[in-house]
Amino acid sequence: MSTSLAPRQRKKAREKRDPGATRRALLAAGARLFSEKGYAAVSVEDLARRAGVNKALISYHFGGKRGLYAAVLESGFAEMAFRLRVVVGAADAREGLHRFFGVFEEMTRERSDFPALFLREAVSKGIEPAVVPHLLEIMGITRRLAQRGHREGRFRKVDPLLFHFGLVGALGFFFATEPARRRAAAHVPFEMPTPGAFIRHLEEMTLRGLAPGPSPTTKQKSNKRKGART
Repeated sequence: MSTSLAPRQRKKAREKRDPGATRRALLAAGARLFSEKGYAAVSVEDLARRAGVNKALISYHFGGKRGLYAAVLESGFAEMAFRLRVVVGAADAREGLHRFFGVFEEMTRERSDFPALFLREAVSKGIEPAVVPHLLEIMGITRRLAQRGHREGRFRKVDPLLFHFGLVGALGFFFATEPARRRAAAHVPFEMPTPGAFIRHLEEMTLRGLAPGPSPTTKQKSNKRKGART
């Protein structure tokens, strides 16, 4: 009897000695499973099995599955907000925009589950309250970047919120759909773009679109007026 319980007792002893490692294992398991399957399709048993811990520890550390999900989301958004602070210290707005793209590429390379989690949360019924402060910080960084670019004469004046959604929407969708592109690669007659190529393309297109001067719509209206007078 005592022999059969020994492995279980040793496991519990390890968990008690290093609660930090247990939390990290559960956060990593949650990030992977929630991003792959969504919240509803992941069970407590799935999470415990993936983390290699007793399922009771999910309640102990996070108060249950929902608490773990909130902690996973908060961890990702908090890290993104922290990393994006380098944008504020850029020499100018163009450099800040370059840093913004670099941070997003780095983050998704190191935490490949984050874009899918971000997209799932964005299209869910509501934003997790724990995420809101970090989301507001990220939006504040992009807003100030747009405003700074206009003050410096490097960007034309744009709506800061539209600027934010345009950048984050394009980046989030591209990186969240990376697994689908990998699966499709074997069935299409062209090569799928790499993340680096997409980042460079989006940065160039964004800078062109932000260039000071008349917008394409203004030019089209002007040309129509000239044509009507002719």
